[in-house]
Amino acid sequence: MPFSPYRVFARDEWARLRADTPMTLEPSELEQLSGVIEEISVEQVEQIFLPLSRLLNLYVAAAQKLHSVSSEFLGRKDTKVPFVIGVSGSVAVGKSTSARVLKALLARWPDHPRVDLMTTDGFLLPNAELERRGLMERKGFPESFDTARLLRFLGDIKSGVARVSAPVYSHFQYDILPSQEVFVEQPDILILEGLNILQPADMPKDGGKIPFVSDFIDFSIYIDADPAIIEKWYLARFMRLRSTAFRDPGAYFHKYAAMPENEVRETATTLWREINLKNLEENILPTRRRAQLILQKGESHRVEKVSLRKI
Repeated sequence: MPFSPYRVFARDEWARLRADTPMTLEPSELEQLSGVIEEISVEQVEQIFLPLSRLLNLYVAAAQKLHSVSSEFLGRKDTKVPFVIGVSGSVAVGKSTSARVLKALLARWPDHPRVDLMTTDGFLLPNAELERRGLMERKGFPESFDTARLLRFLGDIKSGVARVSAPVYSHFQYDILPSQEVFVEQPDILILEGLNILQPADMPKDGGKIPFVSDFIDFSIYIDADPAIIEKWYLARFMRLRSTAFRDPGAYFHKYAAMPENEVRETATTLWREINLKNLEENILPTRRRAQLILQKGESHRVEKVSLRKI
């Protein structure tokens, strides 16, 4: 059999690794954590996310101990450095929902009560700059991000800077909000959610140092599903938003609220296949096996298999 760097668990096998980890979320909280089309069930949390939160808690404790030992060896005052968890995967695969559930669960562990969540959407180039570069139809592709600013942000985070700012993105306006910032102030854990966070940069021929975003990630998770299933989720979400958020006259996609349903569905299908599927195939999916853990979803967002890297 071909060698695999992963140990693969069926859903029931993974669920047993929860051990005695208590369920710390109430049903009302799960409703708030659910996505536009993904309803988080108690079963999904108990069987998938509680074992994962237990594993991550062990990783965080080990990292804190290693950092303390390194600081002692170097004779430095111990500076608080956040443990960074990366959550990657396709558009509409459920990254944001998974990240929110992990944030809520990890914050209930006593050793790291402060958990922040940051999406890389804020590091997209503003629409005006994307227009200038002819990249509006490649929004979400690696070249549409201000990678230098994202690397500076992560560098400051891992250097223990007390207060680090990041730009804010509005899905309602489909653009960066130029007058707004969000601040991260030395959390115990930072969850970084984004499309391309596991993608390596081009290697310099002269051997110079060019950091990758993934260099700053301590544990990486890839949310996976068959592209045909993700397409169904993407279309369902688009149609749901058409009848909700898009109805607001100030919404960037307001024009779709008044279009006939069949035309909207056809447009959404085109957007998926010509932009999001292309980005998935060219840039996101190739990074899947760089993740330390892969959550494989089936229909209805149910996680059917978990792959944990063993080397």
